[in-house]
Amino acid sequence: MEEKLDKVRFLVRDVRDYPKKGIVFKDITPVLKDPEAFSSVIESMAAKLSEMEFEYIASIEARGFIIGSALAYKMGKGFIPLRKKGKLPYNTISREYALEYGNAAIEMHADAVSKGSRVVTVDDLLATGGTSKAATELVAEAGGEVACLIYFIELEFLKGREKLGGNKVISLIKY
Repeated sequence: MEEKLDKVRFLVRDVRDYPKKGIVFKDITPVLKDPEAFSSVIESMAAKLSEMEFEYIASIEARGFIIGSALAYKMGKGFIPLRKKGKLPYNTISREYALEYGNAAIEMHADAVSKGSRVVTVDDLLATGGTSKAATELVAEAGGEVACLIYFIELEFLKGREKLGGNKVISLIKY
């Protein structure tokens, strides 16, 4: 599997000065359009989670949805969307957080997680950890327990892991 992930790493494209000057954005769209590479990402994540007990995968809008929904399908788990503020149609709970280039908020349906449910959060990238911390707080507020956080890419130099406390964190590719 590591050999396949080396090929996947090669497809991740750096886009300089996006979304603002000084940021080097890790673009995963070349991976998504390559069926073998995308499959390798989903298969690798499923393998890493295969021994873990959980009921739901919660994914963060937007690229996290792509990976999280495919992973939920692959593993036979329920999918919970964590969306930008104002995008969910039912009663929600919300968390604000800081990004490396601004501020934002995410929401989850208030009834998305049953008390005591174990949830894996999935996103394409762990940077400063603000979005992921907000996601773990939403799961906890709804009565759930975060079993693990898993990412396609981790930017280790931004130390996002440190914001996630004692939660188990898995990433496939690290920069």
